[in-house]
Amino acid sequence: AWGKRVAYAHAYRSSDERNAHLPEWLHYYNWHRPHSSLGYQAPISRLGVSVNNVVRLHS
Repeated sequence: AWGKRVAYAHAYRSSDERNAHLPEWLHYYNWHRPHSSLGYQAPISRLGVSVNNVVRLHS
């Protein structure tokens, strides 16, 4: 439900425009958004990496 609210909250002019915004949304969803099923932690917290070691995950 939350994903649909975000996906449809903005009227994109084209699929290309929507696709261009997808990486930004995925970053937020996986790195910053708390998930109730994970004890209100972001999914990245489940990987067990330190803040100083996340650069490898962005390449």
